[in-house]
Formats: sequence, structure tokens, C-alpha cells
Amino acid sequence: MNNYEAMFILQPNLSEEDRKILFKQLAEAVSKAKGEVAQAAVWEEKRKLYCAIKKHNEGLYYLMNFTLPPEGIQEITRGYKLNENILRVLISRLES
Repeated sequence: MNNYEAMFILQPNLSEEDRKILFKQLAEAVSKAKGEVAQAAVWEEKRKLYCAIKKHNEGLYYLMNFTLPPEGIQEITRGYKLNENILRVLISRLES
């Protein structure tokens, strides 16, 4: 099991209910890949983007720390790319 950190840029115009559903989906993807979320929280509410992503000039930043077997990264990345509410995601491996 490796430690990872994922930074998501999400659509800024999501309702509170849609946000809760999306945050739950992000955590469930890690759980389904036999991982465990250690910490997850909104990093910044609405931040202006340097350049537009999918016609959005602002984004909601969400930070998640989790542990996962190395083979699970491709599985969760594929799922995150299919979600239309996620504008960008960056997953980094943390040194223990």
C-alpha cells in the first residue's frame, strides 16, 4: 500500500447536495480499488483558474489523502476521467 494525495479541480457551480454526492463518489472509488481515504476536505472554495478548463474560469479545489495498492491507481484515474464534474485531477505518491 502506497500513500497518495489527489488534488481535484471541480466545477464551481455545483449545489451543496451535488457536492456531497460527488465527494462521496470520490471516496467510494478509492474504497472499491481496495484503498482507504485518510483525509479529505475542500482546499479552496472558488479559485480563479489561470486559463479556462472546459469553459470554466473558476474551480472548486478538493484535496484527498489516501492509501491504495499501486495497481489501483489506473482504475480510479479512469473513473475520475469519466466524471463530468471533475475538471482536472492530479494524483501524487507521497513518500512515507
